[in-house]
Parts: sequence; C-alpha cells; structure tokens
Amino acid sequence: MLLYLNGIFVGLLILSNIVAVKLFSIGDWAVLPAAVIIYIFTYPIVDTIVEVYGKDAGRKTVMAGLMTQMLAIIFITITIYLPSAPFFEHQTEYRTILSGSFRVIIASLVSYAVSQNLDVFVFNKLKERHGVKKLWLRNNASTMLSQLVDTAIFISIAFFDTMPVAALTALVFTQYVFKFLASITATPFVYLLVKIIRKNKINSISKEIEYLS
Repeated sequence: MLLYLNGIFVGLLILSNIVAVKLFSIGDWAVLPAAVIIYIFTYPIVDTIVEVYGKDAGRKTVMAGLMTQMLAIIFITITIYLPSAPFFEHQTEYRTILSGSFRVIIASLVSYAVSQNLDVFVFNKLKERHGVKKLWLRNNASTMLSQLVDTAIFISIAFFDTMPVAALTALVFTQYVFKFLASITATPFVYLLVKIIRKNKINSISKEIEYLS
C-alpha cells in the first residue's frame, strides 16, 4: 500500500502544478488557484503514511515529491523550447499553460519543502505523545499549521512587492480559510485510509503465519 500512496501523492503534486495556472472564484469572497483543490489532499496522504509506516517513510515520500517536481520542471522546460512542428499552432498557449515565472516556481518548491516536512514533524510528535489515540487531533493540527506556513511562504515569495501588504495579507487569509475548512472535511478520509491499510497489514501477517505453519 505504501507504494500506491507514494504514487498517488507524487501524481497529485504534478497535477496540481499543471492546473495551477487556472484561477477560480468563490463568489466575491476569494480567488484561488485551481491547484488548491488537488494539493490539499497531499497532506492527508502524508499523515496516513506517517501514522501507519512511521516518520522516516513520511520524510522519504516528501523528498520523492520534491525530486519529482524538480524533474518535472526540467522536462517541461525542455518540451517548451523544443522546435514546434510547422502545423502546431498552439505554441504560445502551450508555453503560457505549462511555464510559470521563476518566482512562482521557487515559491512553490520552497513552500512545499518547508510545509510538508513540518507536517511530518508535527504529526509524528503528536503521535509519540498520544500513541494510536487522537488521530483526528494530530491530522488536523499538523495539516492546519503546515498549510498556514505553506500559504504564507508561497504568497510572500511569489507576490511580495507586486501588491500592497494589505492585499497580500488578504490573499493569505482567504486561501488559508479555504484550506482550513477542506482539512476538516478530509479527516474521515484519513481514518478510512488508515483502517484499510492496517486491515491489509493484518491480513498479510495472518497469511504469512499460515504459510509458515
């Protein structure tokens, strides 16, 4: 199951980077990048990995995600600058959708590395204190803190000095409120994943015992 979780985690990261160029609005309340509805699911996956497989497995997953994102940026950049076929009429659109400014790319990588590692650290510390109890607490506490850090770092690096401080603060606030609410609704998903994985591990151990006996 760990292999599948890692695959889903990395896939969601790459997908969120691709769709990030699209902005959507929630009435007059907020304007958000489309990536947010995908990226928020990466935290429950990491929390599930730390819960079942331990801190080291969570850190390796985060590192795998960082390396994959860097490779994706390199290869996407290469494809952008490949000579276009004479009949390919959408080079401008292709470049616009898949390329981001240097600041946005750096902001994305830095905020990811800091926030995801913070999530692993906080979740593991709470797990050491509470054991298998209070999964809801460590899931929500680690995710909400990590997403606040992620949002603040990303927006600060990507948009600092491009808009008034008040607008920058409002942008952080509105995006974090959305992520905060989404984190709460994702809690049952974490419980379900943990239950399925633990049940699968028990079944695997039982089969090994039966085989050895």
